[in-house]
Formats: sequence, structure tokens, C-alpha cells
Amino acid sequence: MVDPTSLDEIRMATDVEEMAKDAVRPDDRIDDERHDEENRLKRSYVARVRDALRDGDTQGVYDLVEPLHPADTADLLELIEEVDRANLAAAITDLMTPEVVAELNDHVRELMMEELAPADVATITEQMDTDDAVQLLEDLDEADRQAIIDELEPETQAAVESALSYPEETAGRLMNRHVMAVPEHLTVGDLIDYLRDEGDLEHDFYEVFVVDASHHPVGTCALNWILTTPRAIKLTDVMKRDQTLIPVTTDQEEVALMFQKYALISAAVVDESGRLVGQMTVDDVVHIISEEAGEDALLLSGAGDGDINEPIREAYSSRVRWLVANLGTAVVASAIIAFFGAAIEELVALAVLMPIVASIGGNAGTQTMAVAVRAIATNQLTRANTWRIVWRELRVALLNGATIAVLIGIAAGVLFSPEMGAVIALAMVVNIAISGLAGVLVPVAFERMGQDPAVASSVFVTMITDSMGFFAFLGLAVAAGLAPL
Repeated sequence: MVDPTSLDEIRMATDVEEMAKDAVRPDDRIDDERHDEENRLKRSYVARVRDALRDGDTQGVYDLVEPLHPADTADLLELIEEVDRANLAAAITDLMTPEVVAELNDHVRELMMEELAPADVATITEQMDTDDAVQLLEDLDEADRQAIIDELEPETQAAVESALSYPEETAGRLMNRHVMAVPEHLTVGDLIDYLRDEGDLEHDFYEVFVVDASHHPVGTCALNWILTTPRAIKLTDVMKRDQTLIPVTTDQEEVALMFQKYALISAAVVDESGRLVGQMTVDDVVHIISEEAGEDALLLSGAGDGDINEPIREAYSSRVRWLVANLGTAVVASAIIAFFGAAIEELVALAVLMPIVASIGGNAGTQTMAVAVRAIATNQLTRANTWRIVWRELRVALLNGATIAVLIGIAAGVLFSPEMGAVIALAMVVNIAISGLAGVLVPVAFERMGQDPAVASSVFVTMITDSMGFFAFLGLAVAAGLAPL
């Protein structure tokens, strides 16, 4: 039981500490606030750093950068011109901590590492968690990567090489190998004593994994359980036996889904034989979710990595192929228009109304496609419910089509003729229904073929909606006798 006197002493100490904080001179606080504001990464601040670099004022550069948070230092390295980055890194050598390197953009980090000697990169790598170290090395050229690995301590070298042996974007590549694991025969008191005596507890952990003699995880103990359970109780009596185990080959998207579905804070990663080899924690998953969300959005637009630090040649290569594909699909739509050229020449109203049909159909298809791609990514759309989702989206499309058809039909009927209003109304229903089907079926088809549905769905959905929109509208106009073929 806690001594009430001790509680009073704790409260008194806290009060004294708060009074000390209040005793800070107002001028000091103003100076601190001015200093923080001054060192935010504004254009003027970045310009001062750049000017100091180009003037050779190394000490001035160091004094400007030293107060920054590691994440802000990484941002500064990205904001500064590429020609100045190596000089900036050289001016703030001891500020280039693992925290800074881990926060750097992939392209910037790769360029920075190429500027440093392998021994210097190895020194930085030694201080990083394994998952961050792997992220640092995986994008380097094979020769550069091996030169750095050769400089590492044997233990770190083995961990890094083991991680790099797994495919990219899998749990084995991303997991942290620092795991707090203890044998199942311990009591709670034994575990507490072990944690107190253990010298290497620098890494964060949220639960202790309990393993059997073969190092297979048999349960977990949350830290709050350990602190609130009597010392004599055995771990096997209080540990949680139900746990989510992540195989090393699990894709990172599936890992994120598991954390979301089961509300995990951390989870054990096991190898092919079921042995505990690492852990995934929620901070890793937050990074994965952010990365995957941005990646899917960029892939839908055909913009590649979409990174402003990406080399121009790579940006050009990743974008131009989809523009060429778009050109091909646009030719298909143009061919349909050319087929009905005589009808368009005879009736100008067709040329006026055609863009409306294509535009509305394209937007409807994009809406459905975005929903479908997200549903596939979050495992909501699977083989088990594909046709139910297709039928759902078709009904939504028909309702949308009917609503838009009434509005455009009335407008076209007033401006041109009742017959033209009826034709465009029917064409709108047909095109939006087709757009809804395409928006679901195209991503599903890519997923069934083992391709990322976000990559090229937009190209094909656009082709289908434009082509079928023009064909439906112009074909119905000809069929209704409004214009010759």
C-alpha cells in the first residue's frame, strides 16, 4: 500500500516544479517563441541556410539547423536545391542522425547516401532499427548496398541481410527484429525483475511475447497486466493466448487490414516454421496506410510515384506510357464519332450534346471505380460477394442515370425538340449504367489477373464510357430518324 506521506511529497514536488515553470521570466518565453517561429521552414529561413552554404559559412549553417527537430531537418534537406544538399549534409554531419535519415524522402535519401562513404552510412545504419535500416539500403544500387553491409557489425549485418531476403512490401522486410520475448515458465515477478535488469530496452514495445521452448509464440502479456498482477502469478495464467500471428511473407496491405480489423497495437511476425522472428507495431502500420493510400491515388491518375523529388527521367517514363495508352483509347472514341460523321453534319444539336453524354458518363464511371478499388484494397470486395456488389452498383447507376436523364431530357426538349430530349435521356441512362458496370468490372478483372486494379483501371473505364456514350447517343439519334447515318 502506498504511504499517504509519500503521496503528499509527490504532490509537493509537482507543485514546486509547476511554480518553477511559472517563474520563468516572460522575456525568456518571448525569446523562445520568437526562436521557434524563426526556425520554422519558411522561404526566408531556407534562403538564409542556402546563402550561408554558398558563402562557405559552415558554422552559420550549423547554428541555423541545430535547433530543428529531426523531421524538420529532413524537410530542409528536401527543400534545399539538389546542388546544395551534399554541402548541407557535410556542414551538419553530427546532426545527420538516424532519425533525420529515416524521415527523408526516398529519392533524396538515396542521393544523400550516394554522397557519403560506405563507412559513414554504416555508422548511421548501426544506430537505426532494422526496419529503418532496410528502408535506407533497399533502394541503393547492389554494389553500393553490399559495400555498406560489409561495413556493418556481424549482428546487424545478419539482421539486414535476413530482412533483404524477403520480398519488398512484406512483413519480413518491414518488421522490427527487436522483440521482447520471454519463456512461458516465468512468473509475473520474474518478468518484472528481468525487465528491470535488462539493459537493452531502448526500443518501444507495448506487450511482452511469451514463447515455448521452440520459440513459438504461445501468448502475450500487455504491460498494464504485468504492472497490476501479483508477482507470484504465472505468466501462463494471465497471458492472452488468442493472438494474431503475421507470416513473414504477408503483404503490407494485408498487415494493415489485420491491424484495422482486430484493433491491434502490435503483433508477432513468425517464419515458415512458426518461430517468432519479429513484430509489427501500430506506428509501422500508420506509415503503411499513408503510403498505400497515396500510392493508389497516384496510380489511378497514372502519375507513377508522383514524387516531386523523383528524377525527371523517371517521372517522364512513368507518366508518358499512360498518356500514350489514353491516346489509343481516344482514337477509339474518335472513330465512333467519325462513323456517325454524316449525322453530326446534318444535325448540329448532336455535336452540342455529345460532350455532355461523355462527361457525365465518365464521372459516373470514375465514382464507381474509386469505390471498387478501395473495396478491393480493404478486402470488402472479394470473390464471395463480387456479383452482389456488381448488382448493387448497377442499381445505383440506373437511379443516377434516371435522375440525370430527366434533367437533360427536359432541357434538350425545350432547346431543340422533344424527340432530341427523349434520345439524349435514353442515351444518358444507357451510358451511366454501362459506366457503373465498367467501374466495378474493370478493377475486378485486373485483380483477378493478379494486377494492381489501381494502375490502369482509369484508362479502360474512360475508353468504355466515352466510346459507349458516343455510340449510344449517336446510334439512338439515327435510329429515331433525327439524322441520316
